[in-house]
Amino acid sequence: MCAWNAPTYCDARPPPSTSEGASLMLAVDGITVRFGGITALDGVAFTVEPGTAVGLIGPNGAGKTTLFNCLTRRCTPDGGDVRFEDEDLLALPPHAVAGRGIARTFQNLGLFPRLTVRENVMVGAHSRGRTGHLAAALRLPRVQREERELRDQADDLLRRLGLADVADHPAAGLPFGTLKRVELARALAVRPRLLLLDEPVNGLSHGEVGQFADLVRSVRQEFDLTLVVVEHHMGFVMGLCDKVVCLDFGRKIAEGAPEEIQRDPAVVEAYLGVAA
Repeated sequence: MCAWNAPTYCDARPPPSTSEGASLMLAVDGITVRFGGITALDGVAFTVEPGTAVGLIGPNGAGKTTLFNCLTRRCTPDGGDVRFEDEDLLALPPHAVAGRGIARTFQNLGLFPRLTVRENVMVGAHSRGRTGHLAAALRLPRVQREERELRDQADDLLRRLGLADVADHPAAGLPFGTLKRVELARALAVRPRLLLLDEPVNGLSHGEVGQFADLVRSVRQEFDLTLVVVEHHMGFVMGLCDKVVCLDFGRKIAEGAPEEIQRDPAVVEAYLGVAA
């Protein structure tokens, strides 16, 4: 069976909230990354329009996570250009990315196990903090006010994502599906305009995949998000995304609507190792 013949989730894709003449949210142009003698990305280019969801698919080792690392400045490409709302993203230091309205989840989670669920979400909210290190060290009144505001905002997110009952529970020991929602809540605490989801349903059961798909669809509409999704679960990608980009050995081999990608001979060959 072909990898994308899985049940499709979120079939009722919300229409992209783009308008005629709208500027691009993200433009990736000719990104190349080399690790020694290995070319992880080879001239990859695609665009993301505001309000859309774009899926990045491809076999293991295709370069998907490396591309995400470039977008969040965890990796500096050897060539190419990345522009976020027409700003040179590669000119920014890594810590400035969240401040521009970009947030990311991680395939293996990036939570602090000893912190509570609320505290983990507040870590994301702190990227919007206005007080400096000295004021924080002295615990000035404005710092305490900001902490209360961030806590209230974190609690609001936890309620929206059905996590209020575990707000005071350490991340350690919680079910994996719950931790995936905590990771999403922490990313939303950044108040992003562009949300990067790195294998969001990896490790989830069949039922949990459907629930998480519904959750992503809901927050996409509620928070007016633009999404870029790396995922191996084809049903999830094809049901959620407006456009799909397929990578293989670091190169883009196909780009188009989900229905087109499922029939593309190059994509079939990349996944199955045989020509269609």
